[in-house]
Amino acid sequence: MDNTPPFSHRRLQRDKDFTGDRISTFREVFLRHGLPGLLLAVVFFALPTMQGAFAGSVERGLANPALYGLIFILIISALNAHAVFLNQDWSLSKLGWILYLGVLSFWEEWVFRLAIPTGLESLGGPRWAAVILSSALFGAAHYFTLRWRWQWCIGAFVGSLFLSRQLHLQNDLLLITAIHWVATYLNTPRQPGQSSSAAIV
Repeated sequence: MDNTPPFSHRRLQRDKDFTGDRISTFREVFLRHGLPGLLLAVVFFALPTMQGAFAGSVERGLANPALYGLIFILIISALNAHAVFLNQDWSLSKLGWILYLGVLSFWEEWVFRLAIPTGLESLGGPRWAAVILSSALFGAAHYFTLRWRWQWCIGAFVGSLFLSRQLHLQNDLLLITAIHWVATYLNTPRQPGQSSSAAIV
């Protein structure tokens, strides 16, 4: 039985269009958005010119593993507590969704906040233009892969600008990932396929 909310009640996802039908399973979310992004992240990391930027952005975390490990435990504990409060139960699938969103947040920050802007800047463009273009690509990715409504894609664009600014100030990819992780979970707290899942995609 399909418990997926009708289009009119889906907060993020628009009606069927040229990008396809609604996305209602984790497999669809992963194949359309998670896996392509993860492969892109690996490709960028394989480039020698990008490895220095990556190493510099995680240097603080590597220098303070106990502190960052504690932050990770606190975040995952808080998100699990919220999931229990929201659903009145707990399961491994809910924990899996939370962990998936953490990995997703990490590769999105690496690709859109660091790798793409760094690559564009290396071509001779100004940093601000590289950040704006990368943020526009971030919003567009959600439009085409997750089929978000255009209003939410604009929100993703604005959020991307904010996170890019924070990365510039802090030079800490793990910290920015943590912010992204919490925000993404609060925006999509239930995994695809659940009833009452209008907030998913």
